[in-house]
Amino acid sequence: MRKTLRLAQNPDADELLGRSPLAALVGMLLDQQVPMEWAFSGPYTIAQRMKTDDLDAHEIAARDPEEFAALLSEKPAVHRYPGSMAKRIQQLCAYLVEHYDGDAEAVWKDAASGKELLKRLNELPGFGKQKAQIFLALLGKQLGVTPTGWREAAGAYGEKDAHRSVADITGPESLTKVRAFKQEAKRAAKQAK
Repeated sequence: MRKTLRLAQNPDADELLGRSPLAALVGMLLDQQVPMEWAFSGPYTIAQRMKTDDLDAHEIAARDPEEFAALLSEKPAVHRYPGSMAKRIQQLCAYLVEHYDGDAEAVWKDAASGKELLKRLNELPGFGKQKAQIFLALLGKQLGVTPTGWREAAGAYGEKDAHRSVADITGPESLTKVRAFKQEAKRAAKQAK
């Protein structure tokens, strides 16, 4: 996987996301309750603090949980909730080690259909249906992972020319459009109550 992503809006962090399937998964896992750029910069920050050029699922899963939580908590913290996110990242890595020999790309590499891929993503710790659909859309729209029926499996996130999620961010302009979409959705949800 060597693609150009612009999710973190930081060239070094984006370079890691584009070449490391595990970094992309961890970024997606972190993408909640913090700005998207912060979430997708997280894998790069973790790699820097681990003094490595890449993330390794075996190494992260085997780390002492308190030590790993402390690593994410260093200022600036990797996430608004570094302790709970450290636990979730370790759970994700342990799952990848157990089911995919630590190879994050194996989650999607041989998926026969979009439906199967969505099922695999949904089984990942920390990935509910919405997060799985958004990541599936990111794989299809930006990383060339397009098994039959991927757009349908990704739901609204798979729509062409949508600006609904991180799957649609290719630079600052599209980030602004995604933010506007999310703000409008929140406003509409408040009015519906």
